[in-house]
Amino acid sequence: MPDLKTIRLGDIAYARSGDKGAGANVGVIARSPAEYELLRRQLTASVVEKYFKPMGVGTVVRYELPNLGALNFVLPKILSGGGSVSLRIDAQGKALGQALLELQLEIT
Repeated sequence: MPDLKTIRLGDIAYARSGDKGAGANVGVIARSPAEYELLRRQLTASVVEKYFKPMGVGTVVRYELPNLGALNFVLPKILSGGGSVSLRIDAQGKALGQALLELQLEIT
């Protein structure tokens, strides 16, 4: 079995998030080209979907932005209807990026 190491996403990346109607997007920007490659391998749409599953995220879609060293995740249902109808504290999704930075990644 390979040796696993766990790191906090925020130690290798920055994040920015915002709302898109009932959904949100989270951009994750690597601190270096090597860390971008690590994110490309380890931070999949299914990892992000599993992390936000308790919030009713729906199916997450990941877009790669290699020229920026970034990944963009679309979380289609996470805002429970959007800012004007949601009872969530963060109905616009501004804190989702910060929350994702607490994710522990298993690195092989």
